[in-house]
Amino acid sequence: MDERDIRILKAIADLGTGSPDELHEETGIPVSTIHYRLGNLREEGIIENDLYDFDLSELGLDVTVLVEVLSDYSDDHEDVLEKLREVEGVTQIFSTMGETDFIAIARLPGSDAVERLIRDFEMIEEVDRTNSTYVISTDRDFTRGIESYDLETLVETLVEE
Repeated sequence: MDERDIRILKAIADLGTGSPDELHEETGIPVSTIHYRLGNLREEGIIENDLYDFDLSELGLDVTVLVEVLSDYSDDHEDVLEKLREVEGVTQIFSTMGETDFIAIARLPGSDAVERLIRDFEMIEEVDRTNSTYVISTDRDFTRGIESYDLETLVETLVEE
């Protein structure tokens, strides 16, 4: 990966589009080069898909809950993860170290769904307890992960010499 690839990825993150014409306007990289490099980035697995992102709040899933899950499992934690993945509304799950075993993020349509979410977690046999935090507002929600970085930092860190 070189500086042009990083500039293209940063532009995709900032603009929210993979349109070669818009990426050209943002980066000054020729459209044909952008097409070629996007293909390479897909082949390398860096770009995973061409899906459109959408605003979950506008969709009606405007309640966000962070759930710490403390569990007791004697076998592989993958068994517990499998059960957590089945809980409706959970959009992300993180395996963690420390007192908390997992952190789940759920996007829900309302307060009734929060009660159901917690009940679903607590019905999982391996879950000892949960600690839920109701998000009152979202300050930053980057879907691609690199929006918060300066282009220079990304180039210094990620460009292969």
